[in-house]
Amino acid sequence: MTSPRIGVIVEGHGEVKAVPVLLTRLVSELLPNPWPTFLRPFRESRDALVAVGGIERAVDDLLSRHQALTGLLALIDGDDDCPATLGPELLTRIEAHRPGLRAAVVLAHREYEAWFLAAAPSLSGHGGLNDDLHVPPEPEGVRGCKEWLSKHRPRHLPYDPVDHQAGLSATFDLAMARKNSPSFDKFWRDVEFLITGKR
Repeated sequence: MTSPRIGVIVEGHGEVKAVPVLLTRLVSELLPNPWPTFLRPFRESRDALVAVGGIERAVDDLLSRHQALTGLLALIDGDDDCPATLGPELLTRIEAHRPGLRAAVVLAHREYEAWFLAAAPSLSGHGGLNDDLHVPPEPEGVRGCKEWLSKHRPRHLPYDPVDHQAGLSATFDLAMARKNSPSFDKFWRDVEFLITGKR
């Protein structure tokens, strides 16, 4: 069987480093056979991706650089949009533009860092964070997850996605995040779909 070869689209500089770390961890949990290849993420701004023709251009650009992709994962922050609305809209656009390409669109609700908040106790004492972290009520409802992380660092030293996101992605408890974050649970299930073709 041919090993899955999956392209990845993200919006942030931090995710370019962090998402491969997270995907490697998640694949080790899923234990697929054969082992998939996730390509280095292709970065495009959120505004460009959601604009008319934007996600389509990003997919075309990615496919022009990498041949023989078996799947595509797009991961962006939900911000104030409803993930259950914008995510399916973007997926429909990809499927209409590239029929036959197995694709998944995940909106981190509200931002990637919400997944860290959903597993906050597992990050206690890691990556410069305080030792006594607790999951906030409704972690996906927190506005300003990056600011939350900054407040929970000694002397409130600012959290920086480029410097800290990959390290925290290597550390946070995946099962805890999946339990407390519906959007991370969707991410988990969509990655499994891209690897296996099964829901």
